[in-house]
Amino acid sequence: MQDRYARSRQLFEKAQKLVAGGVSSQIRRSEQPVPLFFAKAKHGSMQDVDGNQYVDYVQGMGPNLFGHSPDFLIEAVARAMRDGLIYTGQFERELQVAEMVQEAIPLKGTVRFASSGTEIDQLAIRLARGHTGRPKFVKFEGHYHGWADSVNYSVHPELHLAGAEQTPVPVPESAGMDPATGENLVVCPWNDLDALTLAFKRHKGQIAGVIMEPILINTNFIAPRKGYLEGVKELCARNGSLLIFDEVITGFRVALGGAQELTGVVPDLATYAKSLAGGFPIAMLLGRPDVMQTLGDGDVQHGGSFNSNVVSIEAAHASLKHIMTDGKRFYQDLNNQGNKLINGLRNAAAETESDLRVHGLGSVFSTSFTTRANIDDYREHALYCDENKYHRFRVAMLERGVRLSANGRWHLASTHTDQEIEQTVTAAKDALKSV
Repeated sequence: MQDRYARSRQLFEKAQKLVAGGVSSQIRRSEQPVPLFFAKAKHGSMQDVDGNQYVDYVQGMGPNLFGHSPDFLIEAVARAMRDGLIYTGQFERELQVAEMVQEAIPLKGTVRFASSGTEIDQLAIRLARGHTGRPKFVKFEGHYHGWADSVNYSVHPELHLAGAEQTPVPVPESAGMDPATGENLVVCPWNDLDALTLAFKRHKGQIAGVIMEPILINTNFIAPRKGYLEGVKELCARNGSLLIFDEVITGFRVALGGAQELTGVVPDLATYAKSLAGGFPIAMLLGRPDVMQTLGDGDVQHGGSFNSNVVSIEAAHASLKHIMTDGKRFYQDLNNQGNKLINGLRNAAAETESDLRVHGLGSVFSTSFTTRANIDDYREHALYCDENKYHRFRVAMLERGVRLSANGRWHLASTHTDQEIEQTVTAAKDALKSV
């Protein structure tokens, strides 16, 4: 029987002698049966080096809001880069992007640009500490804010190491992390106001800020309980702490105004990356003017050679212009396509009597295998969702021409077609029978 991944296997074997682990991001090693090598990608599909075609829902883990290599974006960047790449100075397009951001997002304030989600979350936490003069910050189990030592705790901890449910202990996600970084970190369960209230009491006057994904998408797809975000905001205000929304995934994907638009809750600081530039590397911090002034005055240090480079800023400008030409129609069409897929997958699960759970929004959603109707926090996901079954499903879908992410998150692109969605649903019915 011919090996459909023969060339990828050959290249991966070679890669392990040249690139640590054969990959440049750890999550890519989890692709089975082998981390694939790709030859090209366009819109909603990809082709690997063996000539296999895939409908792609990884979409760069979220940045490719318009699919792979959208023509309007490539053309805009190609024009701009003829005049320069990195000025290490200011240019007018940067200000135009900032103006568009201020128009789009409920939080009104100033911005600072950087290059990655990990980097911009570090800046937000540093700024919260610098502005408040306090050492500690709160993060939640199951939430991901980058791979840096200060935040890479309790993302997917083993429960026997995680401590009590209401007072978890920080569990590092990697060897080699500085153990001192956990000393000023307070970990809480998400969606539990009583636990957060307790944390503020235990660390009275020490908490600079609370950082969260306003819709938890790095662990399943878990929406905030009714009143939860409002309660967190009130607790932060009462205790003199800053509320930080990590909108690296939700920003410009779930709505033009991101999760803030959908939930109606406006934080003090918010971070963005992924969908802001349609596939080009960029990140952005947006915050209340008085808080951002601490950064603007230079009390809090932030630098970076690649910050607000011509290519990424031009890509952000073209992306926002494309969306904002008719923002209501853009998100309506994106979510309509995504909801077709969600409904198709749910029907496939019903027809095959599968425990596949499909939950989320049209633009981004999650699949998991569980008999639970609701999953409200990380521990429920860890206890009641069958990760091994999902990985078998993922391999089965790849064999049938559909590429899925390792963590169950599906990203719709505005260029996914009806035909690709139909192909995906057909593949899912067959794959669910096999697992």
